[in-house]
Amino acid sequence: MKIEGAVVLVTGANRGLGLEFSKQLLARGAAKVYAAARDPATVTLPGVVPIRLDVTKPEEVAEAARACGDVTLLINNAGIAQLGGLLANDADALLRGHLDTNLFGVLNTSRAFSGTLGRNGGGALVNILSVVSWINAPALAAYSVSKAAAWSLTNGLRHELRAQGTQVLGFHAGFIDTDLVREFDAPKATPEDVVRRTLDALEAGEEEIAVDEPSRQVKQGLSHGVYLADVLAG
Repeated sequence: MKIEGAVVLVTGANRGLGLEFSKQLLARGAAKVYAAARDPATVTLPGVVPIRLDVTKPEEVAEAARACGDVTLLINNAGIAQLGGLLANDADALLRGHLDTNLFGVLNTSRAFSGTLGRNGGGALVNILSVVSWINAPALAAYSVSKAAAWSLTNGLRHELRAQGTQVLGFHAGFIDTDLVREFDAPKATPEDVVRRTLDALEAGEEEIAVDEPSRQVKQGLSHGVYLADVLAG
């Protein structure tokens, strides 16, 4: 997938990783970047096209697909992360909230834009996952469950979209220095670095990327049962 000349839609593009994706896409010569956010007024980056999109609302997803019929690259970046364990009193609500955005939100946009990508030559889809797609810990239990489900969804989408020539890239990373994990006192990769590596992988035709050392180590440890330990406990 070549970025130069591409028409891209980035969800959750008003801040953090989504904002960095938008910046680097423009710098690499994307023809157009739709910057999607629940409130398009919060999108202030010059050069992008702000659009209203709450990925949990099917009617807004459908409207975005109608309005952005020239998209060749979809980056499913929008997500939420809240603290809480699976046995807490509010665990049901916490898990459902994470699944609504981090799983069903990705499904909503991927399904709505799959036909668009096919009609426009195949293109590509990038799903922002996490190192906790593979591990879980009480501090981020619901978030981890949602990302594990989104990883499986990504693998399924890859198989279903292969026939139309759509590249599906799954992105895994540890902590990244954005508002999403500001409460964690831990080493963090920079948004600039992980986005650069992801776009390089996209252009190289890759289907999965572990963009930092923590995610690479966890991936290597899967066959040794790394997920059986609370690796986030330090």
